[in-house]
Amino acid sequence: MKSTSVSELLKGEQLLQEITLKGWVRTFRAKRFIALNDGSTINNIQCVVDFENTDEETLKRITTGAAVALTGTLIESQGKGQKVEMEVKTIEILGDSDPETYPIQPKKHSFEFLRENAHLRTRTNTFSAVMRLRSSLSFAIHQYFNQKGFYHMHTPIITGSDAEGAGEMFQVTGLDLKNPPLNEDGSVDYSKDFFGKETNLTVSGQLEAETYAMSLGKVYTFGPTFRAENSNTSRHLSEFWMIEPEVAFMDLAGNMDLAEDFLKSIITYVLENNKEDLAFLDQRLLDEEKTKPQKDRSEMSLTEKLHFVADNNFKRVSYTEAIEILRNCKPNKKKKFNYIIEEWGADLQSEHERFLVEKHFKCPVILFDYPANIKAFYMRLNDDGKTVRAMDILFPGIGEMVGGAQREERLDVLLEKMKALNIDAEELSWYTDLRKYGTAVHSGFGLGFERLVMFATGMSNIRDVIPFPRTPQNAAF
Repeated sequence: MKSTSVSELLKGEQLLQEITLKGWVRTFRAKRFIALNDGSTINNIQCVVDFENTDEETLKRITTGAAVALTGTLIESQGKGQKVEMEVKTIEILGDSDPETYPIQPKKHSFEFLRENAHLRTRTNTFSAVMRLRSSLSFAIHQYFNQKGFYHMHTPIITGSDAEGAGEMFQVTGLDLKNPPLNEDGSVDYSKDFFGKETNLTVSGQLEAETYAMSLGKVYTFGPTFRAENSNTSRHLSEFWMIEPEVAFMDLAGNMDLAEDFLKSIITYVLENNKEDLAFLDQRLLDEEKTKPQKDRSEMSLTEKLHFVADNNFKRVSYTEAIEILRNCKPNKKKKFNYIIEEWGADLQSEHERFLVEKHFKCPVILFDYPANIKAFYMRLNDDGKTVRAMDILFPGIGEMVGGAQREERLDVLLEKMKALNIDAEELSWYTDLRKYGTAVHSGFGLGFERLVMFATGMSNIRDVIPFPRTPQNAAF
């Protein structure tokens, strides 16, 4: 008999039908009541065992974590808390679970403990809800771009260029690290390496995506990126996923329009399609907030934050105007900020971004026209010679969510900027060629997927929104 999912059964449309259900035991009490979950929903279904006609050996093997196949009839529930339950006729133990060593017991576990058991943590309500939401967000992203006429492209994971100019990259080599070939000056001879040159794991697919945008018009990447930054904060990963659309013939204003519509669309999708998981995560966050000092508590619930983005127009503000607002605001004048804003050119911190969103404008904010010296070389220089056509989108509770820009399409200006930053033009000749052959205005942005998942789930640590986190000194699983 074909098995049915728990989510389908809980709709109550198969009453009095004989069904087969497969899943994992969450709890088994009184040798009678199995709480079963199969991952299709945050809710368990109660399965009532006829223990008098079930052999004792089978009953002993029904333990937390065990995989079972149950056949029986769906009936209206005799107890409170659920509409339907399953009256079990036959039980098949598919896989035992050792009750003495199974780590995910029916009790509260710390997130630190669950990270140590990341291969099993999706057996808990919190992590199953987070990962279902992650999956829904991923689907919504691909659906959005497909409906808007974008082409999905896969950019290289192994690269010889540093798109961000950060220099914090993971090296890829096939050389014998104990005895590498050397040049006369003692440096490593990378011409003998697998690719014939020094290569690294990518920090961004943007530059490659630009090449395709300048022929296909509208493209996006959604792939893994890597940063060798030795940071152990709750907002940093060494391996994470990035969404990066690039569009030909689109200026900064169009870029802002696209990013705002994109974010509203995918957040609306999960609000409509993940209601049960969001309700659970909303309550989890509310309980967590109660343990914090009053001054540190969020003023909005999880779903209120999501509606705050989905239902409000984003306020567009120049960096220069934002600096004036911040310089003259009470937290800055009373030195309540950790980083005091004193003059134009300051690199804004999360506390400044959140103040603009949550206190001043009370809506999502798009900042644009940043100082050129705090932004990447590929951003288009404005006529004032000191700002670039960059934009950052700021969300409540998290600060920067999206970073993007109109790209510098003028060859002479781009080469001058690269020279000033000691960027090898020869290494990026394929990139500068775009400015030689059919150059045009084009723009794009980047969105760190895990940061979006954090926002959508209310999780406070980025390690808890990716299946197997990669951080300094940690590559388990």
